[in-house]
Amino acid sequence: MTTARRTNVSAVGAFLAVLFAMTALLSLATGAFRIPLGDLLRIIVDGPARDTVDSIAHDVFWQVRLPRVVLAVVVGASLAVAGVLMQGIFRNPLAEPATVGVSAGAAVGAVLAIIVGLNQLPLGVQVAAFLGGTLSTALVYVLSRTDGKTEVVTLILTGIAINAFAGAVIGFAVFVADDDEIRSVTFWSLGTLGLATWKAVGVVIPLAIVGLVASVGFSRVLDTLALGDRSASHLGIKVERVRLQAIAVVGLLASSAVAATGMIAFVGLLVPHIMRLVLGPRHRHLLWTSAVLGASVTLLADLAARTLLSPAELPLGVVTALIGAPFFLLLLRSTRRSQGGWA
Repeated sequence: MTTARRTNVSAVGAFLAVLFAMTALLSLATGAFRIPLGDLLRIIVDGPARDTVDSIAHDVFWQVRLPRVVLAVVVGASLAVAGVLMQGIFRNPLAEPATVGVSAGAAVGAVLAIIVGLNQLPLGVQVAAFLGGTLSTALVYVLSRTDGKTEVVTLILTGIAINAFAGAVIGFAVFVADDDEIRSVTFWSLGTLGLATWKAVGVVIPLAIVGLVASVGFSRVLDTLALGDRSASHLGIKVERVRLQAIAVVGLLASSAVAATGMIAFVGLLVPHIMRLVLGPRHRHLLWTSAVLGASVTLLADLAARTLLSPAELPLGVVTALIGAPFFLLLLRSTRRSQGGWA
């Protein structure tokens, strides 16, 4: 790596670290109940068992704010890294976890769980959503295989078909649901961190850690895949095996994230795209920087969701879509203009 590129990565890393620290502290302190910075720092130092400051602030921090912030960090990092993997294996900067039906499958699982009453069980909807996302990912991969191989175009088209079918299932489920069930489905499908608990965090974190650690092993392989399947095969890469393993990791990361918070738009698409423009195509740097930026973006979006119409709370998925869609369109236009059109 050249000295200039190394300096660029270091500068970006320092900026992301500062951004993450600021957004995390702001998210912990801000909300319907504001915690002054001095009290916040004392609460952190005292730990969960002591409440030398205001007991209400202590309980709000440890039981409401901190699990919400931790879950936002895990979900944002997971979706962003899943997006990096998807864009790497498809060699397409517009790919995201939804391409292989993860989000749609998780939505079907959650909606069906609500309709049959599993939302009355602890983590019932979350478990059903995780299973739905995992199964839909596996189904897309199996259906797209022909003669022992999986073509990228076939995989994408199969994902589109699965997404359409999932949309039909969700529409039918909503049609036969009662008013309370429809409200629950709508609340979940729009995405929220409002139901974050330590129990939910405890379920998601192990899955996210496995997926994030596994993703690190793909950095060099994805760099090689950028040369094309044939060139990668000549260099000794087992393309089919790598693609299957990467999609499995994407399914794990995205399913656990969507299961915990519902549908969160644009994080898995926009964040990797930004980091690719800033740092270039090397996945060794894209993976960790996208994880940090994804966590920060999710924290900022959740902060906006909690404060813009306080004491009411906007759905997190609505905020990420409102911010992400126009910003992504600007990125597309600037990229197309700088490249003189699409290849």
